[in-house]
Amino acid sequence: MSQKHPIPAVELRQLPSIDALLQTETAKSLRLAIGTAQLTALARRVTDELRQEILAGSGSKTDDSRSALLNEAERRLVTVHQAEAVSRLRRVINATGVILHTNLGRAPLSASARQALTDTASGYCTLEYDTDTGTRGRRGARAEDLLANLTGAEAALIVNNCAASALLVLTVLAQGGQTIVSRGELVEIGGDFRVPDVMAQSGTRMIEVGTTNRTRLSDYRKAQTEQTRLIMRVHTSNYRIVGFTETPSLRELAGVAHDAGLNLYEDAGSGALFDFTEYAIAGEPVIRDSIEAGADVVSFSGDKLLGGPQAGLVVGRAHLLEQMRSHPLYRALRADKLRIAALEATLDSYARGVSAAEIPVHGFIAASAAQIRARAEAFVDRLRMRVDPILRLETLEGESAIGGGSAPTSRLATVVVSLTHESLSSNQIEAALRDSKPPVIARIVEDRVLLDLRTVASGEESELEQAVLSLSA
Repeated sequence: MSQKHPIPAVELRQLPSIDALLQTETAKSLRLAIGTAQLTALARRVTDELRQEILAGSGSKTDDSRSALLNEAERRLVTVHQAEAVSRLRRVINATGVILHTNLGRAPLSASARQALTDTASGYCTLEYDTDTGTRGRRGARAEDLLANLTGAEAALIVNNCAASALLVLTVLAQGGQTIVSRGELVEIGGDFRVPDVMAQSGTRMIEVGTTNRTRLSDYRKAQTEQTRLIMRVHTSNYRIVGFTETPSLRELAGVAHDAGLNLYEDAGSGALFDFTEYAIAGEPVIRDSIEAGADVVSFSGDKLLGGPQAGLVVGRAHLLEQMRSHPLYRALRADKLRIAALEATLDSYARGVSAAEIPVHGFIAASAAQIRARAEAFVDRLRMRVDPILRLETLEGESAIGGGSAPTSRLATVVVSLTHESLSSNQIEAALRDSKPPVIARIVEDRVLLDLRTVASGEESELEQAVLSLSA
């Protein structure tokens, strides 16, 4: 018969109480920063952790006195507080050269959009109020009107993200029926978002046509039945199929849909409001072109090429969008005042024809390699005399990426700042930059840490310089 290990009652009696831990100088200093309730929760977590270690026999074997355990509890209290602080939403400097970096929040907002958040949407505002009549107004009316005007659509609708817009469109226009889509367009984007899953959730039955690389108009015609409600075109935002391919134009597809009395829906993804080909970005549908080609409904993102806040934007025929607005699902998915305020300010920059000057994403895209070279060389020149020789800085030619599932085959020529260190590895340099305040996010290529100033605002360069200087301190 095996003998059970006795519970270390002596050690457990030495474990400090939560109240004792809260009375320490360490706890008192933290109380001002996080409040009594959160401090108590962290103290409980620390004492529970110590208790479990004592019961498991994995605690300290050198000193289990009350004072030693209290000191250890204080140390851990600081550690868990610091871990929580790091997990909070914080500003970072994006030096990766990935313009729409999904993990870093995609499009940075324009100055006017940020001002709209603080000056307009942070307090009471006319979210659903008409000051002329003193009665209830339409939520996001001006933003929707701007969207309609900029895209040439009859009407517009705003929800909280692009996946929500697809769910709303499919639920309202195709629930209980069939939706035809090409096999080559059954995309999966970040976060395990898959078109077939959204279709299933909306209550429509997906009818796949064609093959991965070739889908013809005849495939769409043959697939139509009495249950068909919608034809869907999905823009392959984050990949391209090249080589032996065939796909109908949107205008041709609209003809097939309308001949059969069906609606054509395009999920356009990135949401370009103008042609980006002059910036070497190809393959991104322009929303106005989609409307002119005959799409009845088009949805796209607000925080990609549009350069605004995260939002799902739907434009198209007025009677179809009114069906969506009156559907119960819309209320669950509609945008809040913060999103609408930032979006309205962003769209206003388009309406005034100054998006390249005011919207950061467009400024980053429009910057030439020569302009970035001048910034990079000036950056290196400013630092070269101030850093220890063990840290080497030089400029190299490189490429920036659009990111965010947009323009996967397009690369923008750039010039990067390369960092190497005599005693620190590239991983150690990258980690040290992430540990700076604010964190600097860089990338590593061929054992070099690279900083791409394309995605660094000019006002952030002094902070970036301090982060680099700290590497040679």
